[in-house]
Amino acid sequence: MSDVVVVGGGVVGLSAAYHLVCEGARVTLVDRSDAGQATAAGAGILSGGALSRGTDPLHELAVKAFDYYPALIARLEADDAGDTGYARCPLMLIASDERDRREFEAARAAIFARQAATGRPAPEDLREIAPDEARRLFPPLGDVHGALLSRAAGRVDGRLLARALRRAGERRGVRIRQGSVARVLVEHGRAAGVAVDREELRASSVVIAGGAWSPALTDALDMPVRVAPQRGQIIHLRLAGRPTGEWPIISGFREHYIVAWPGGRIVAGATRETGSGFEPVLTAGGVREVLSQAMRVAPGLAPAEVVEMRVGLRPLSADGLPVLGPLPSVEGAYVATGHGPSGLQLGPFSGKIVGDAVLGRTPDVDLAPFSPARFRV
Repeated sequence: MSDVVVVGGGVVGLSAAYHLVCEGARVTLVDRSDAGQATAAGAGILSGGALSRGTDPLHELAVKAFDYYPALIARLEADDAGDTGYARCPLMLIASDERDRREFEAARAAIFARQAATGRPAPEDLREIAPDEARRLFPPLGDVHGALLSRAAGRVDGRLLARALRRAGERRGVRIRQGSVARVLVEHGRAAGVAVDREELRASSVVIAGGAWSPALTDALDMPVRVAPQRGQIIHLRLAGRPTGEWPIISGFREHYIVAWPGGRIVAGATRETGSGFEPVLTAGGVREVLSQAMRVAPGLAPAEVVEMRVGLRPLSADGLPVLGPLPSVEGAYVATGHGPSGLQLGPFSGKIVGDAVLGRTPDVDLAPFSPARFRV
């Protein structure tokens, strides 16, 4: 079995390394632990695609990624990898005012048309609900001008998931190397490993899963990958004594969400600051935006304690689609990045399918729409 170097220690790289080592590959993962890695700052929303408003290729990937989660969690549990925070829970799409209502009506029509065309989800798993029921399910909600409820959703703790993937991978033989990859080694048009600091790590395949930092390596391989950092700020709140673990995820119409966790924890987010550059800093404007949008949808959160603020740099591609698969410029080089705000939803499955490609297997999803070759001019 060939040696593989995986570059990047976020959930995508860790997943690729874990799946490869489970199939017998000799794997070294190299990570420099950059400040602002998106995995640690993600809210952890897992959508079964029922309320998706994305494109068809992205929708298909999201559905398969969601469906794969139970198998992955079972595998990690069998490897005694520790808690991941994974749980199934419902998700509500909420219109909070008349402006939202117009968008809600268009989204509702598209969502139910997709359900009719695909047969997914089952009718009992997706329905429109009355405002009173929405407020009963999520008591802090304010005005509700429209609500859809999907039972095909879940949540996962990004930090715990990354820790579990790393622990399980190391137990199976993944070697973790702290360091900075300067370049991918290429010999006769084929990947031959990576240069880390002053050392060369030889390998027959290289997976570049460096998040927003990935283009620094792909550009040097004559394969520009149009991925840039998008800053996201989120805020963790606490409502002491409330049964928040039973509440659904709330998705709104202005790119914001509220995720309820057990123990009174509420996560509100997130900004989508395209063009932020590599600056993982909390800003006054970002904090104000997150809190104002959360309070607009759920004014009952006003008494909540602010316990933590996080910021991450999402790898956002120019067309909004992940970048997955082989680099056509260098045989044996692969990339897995560009997941934008959906890294925890798509990342574990993306790592698996790119690992399949490395092993010469046909992935479980068509990679053509996500190929890095689409950025070649």
